[in-house]
Amino acid sequence: MTMNRRTMLNAAAWGLAMTPVAMAQAEQNQPVGPQRNRIGVSTYSFWHFQGAPTPMETCFEQAADMGFDGVEILHVHMVEAAKAAGGEVNRPLLRRLKQRAFSLGLDLMGFSTHQGFVTPDAEKRKANIEHTSRCLELAYELGIPTIRVNTGRWGTSKSFDELMANKGIEPRLPGMTDDQGFEWVIRSFEALLPKAEELGVVMGLENHWGLGREASGVLRVLDALKSPWLQATLDTGNFLENMYEQMDALAPRAALVQAKTYFGGGEWYALEIDYARVAQILRKHCYRGYVSLEMEGKEAPATAIPKSLELLRKAFG
Repeated sequence: MTMNRRTMLNAAAWGLAMTPVAMAQAEQNQPVGPQRNRIGVSTYSFWHFQGAPTPMETCFEQAADMGFDGVEILHVHMVEAAKAAGGEVNRPLLRRLKQRAFSLGLDLMGFSTHQGFVTPDAEKRKANIEHTSRCLELAYELGIPTIRVNTGRWGTSKSFDELMANKGIEPRLPGMTDDQGFEWVIRSFEALLPKAEELGVVMGLENHWGLGREASGVLRVLDALKSPWLQATLDTGNFLENMYEQMDALAPRAALVQAKTYFGGGEWYALEIDYARVAQILRKHCYRGYVSLEMEGKEAPATAIPKSLELLRKAFG
């Protein structure tokens, strides 16, 4: 899948006509349009589920001061920050956040959510479908064009720390198969596609443990449904083997790229990621969207996040 093929296939999937100049460039296997990627930051970079959650507005203000182009909101972070302030996630809060980001010159460019469909319990899958539908609505209210979604996992690990110690691999539920798990995942996302299309919010399936741990698992779901409203969120830090080959496989379907850094050592592990090489892979596939920083190191955000931005700016232009 070369960059000209990605460009033409994406245009076809959305029913769009390419401009004559873009078509000529694509046919000649040349990059289409500018190759600079805008850089955003996930609010996860400011809070790693430890201690009091950093207020959303503080994340926005610091992101603007540091020089980011946009912010990706971690849904759990937003919920916990609202609770800590004695409130809840409601329309007045969403409108305040949307207005604050706009006043700071920031795009709200991603919404990172959690859900899991890898369970034989139909009621649990239904509850996760309803939760994801609500997250699509929240993204729509905020004007965010894409949400990160997950396959979910078997849930046989005793804790997330244990899962990380086992490199994201865990046993299946007794008597269950991966084929069954993928069928639950596919049917669940199939049920969500009409909602995503109605709201105009793309679901980006992340390589995030469970059945989506590897690019092949993410692509299995995407290929089964073949919808422009279900694409991929490519996380550079979640491929623990053959990372560049797997990034290359997933890049043609990426709606958003999340870029991890590990200043001060990782919370669970640290990877040596060559971002110049990552940028080259994304350029090959003509990825023109956002790169969203997820700083997952133990160093203080005040120093680690600006260093991470410098690293990504150098790689992605």
